Amino acid sequence: MAKSSKPGSSAATKARDAVTHKKIVTMAEGVAKRALGGKEPIVAIPTRARSNTIWNKKKGILQMGEAAQERQLFNLNQAKSFMQTMLHSSSVKDLIGAEKTLSLRGMFYKGLHTVAGTKEKTFADQDESDGILEDLEVSLGALREELHIFAKKAGTVVGNITLIDSGDEIDCRRMGSGGYAIPSIVEPDVIQFKKCEAKFVLHVEKNTVWSRFNEDRFWEKHNCILTEGGGQPPRGVRRLLRRLNEELGLPIYCLLDCDPWGHYIYSVIKQGSISLAFESERLAIPDAKFIGIRAKDYKACGLSDDVQIDLNDNDIKRAREIAAYPWFEGHKGWQREIEGLLSNGFKMEVESLITKDISYVTEEYVPQRLKAKDWLE
Repeated sequence: MAKSSKPGSSAATKARDAVTHKKIVTMAEGVAKRALGGKEPIVAIPTRARSNTIWNKKKGILQMGEAAQERQLFNLNQAKSFMQTMLHSSSVKDLIGAEKTLSLRGMFYKGLHTVAGTKEKTFADQDESDGILEDLEVSLGALREELHIFAKKAGTVVGNITLIDSGDEIDCRRMGSGGYAIPSIVEPDVIQFKKCEAKFVLHVEKNTVWSRFNEDRFWEKHNCILTEGGGQPPRGVRRLLRRLNEELGLPIYCLLDCDPWGHYIYSVIKQGSISLAFESERLAIPDAKFIGIRAKDYKACGLSDDVQIDLNDNDIKRAREIAAYPWFEGHKGWQREIEGLLSNGFKMEVESLITKDISYVTEEYVPQRLKAKDWLE
């Protein structure tokens, strides 16, 4: 079911919608012009792969290169994806015209039907639909929000900031034990920052750790904002963190697991991801800092053998891949960190610090790291 996104609430939003609408129409006209001219209809789709990803060392972010592939209607291997691209483009045009938004799941169902005269469905599953929508984003040069599409909420915030969400005032100091659920669309026309006393943002990997910090009112004692992204943070969370950093000048500190996956999450927050390199300019936070948990903490914090989780072959392979990333390859601190992980032969979760004391992570570990400026960048 579509929901109103109040897109007509600002002149800026209307102007943005007009630009996106024109891009869709221009793409459709290009396809029609080729067909009427006796040429095969094609759509150019920029390549979303590592081979087309560029590391911009000066900016400290990943960016998409110029490589693109032609999606051809008369190519049996590409005909279905061509049709899916046109189908979703039409749906986006409808959404803009109706001034409404749809979820990723809703877009899947809006385009789902059996192709006339066949037993073939337009989409096999939502993953297939989501991939086409990402193709549309990059080929149109339009963000998902500009396509009037939102994703499932996955992330929470609490702390010393007051937000305006679609006209409603949200005091993140009074969100109880559950916190404020971060929406997938957090652009300035939806979310505004009204009042902020916080000095920094602490982003933790999982809700279980976030709950400990919230219950101990870490954000109140240390005058900060506390966020979590349910593991790999979705775009809404990353975009909010970027805005807090860019617009309010708040440092972003990341408390993640000591394993290749925690390292990768930090990498995505800091530099951007390969699949979404086209969005790095608005998502990546080059000065984000990793405060732990670290390979050295097993000995430094006096942890027991009980917290050790043996590295498997996949962990080892992934750790070496991450160490070879251009942004980590020449970084002595990160090379030592990853080598320490491999040398230990085991990984650790942030929750392992509970073996010291239930509130050790909030009362000692993080405050000490911040005071000593003991982090990786």
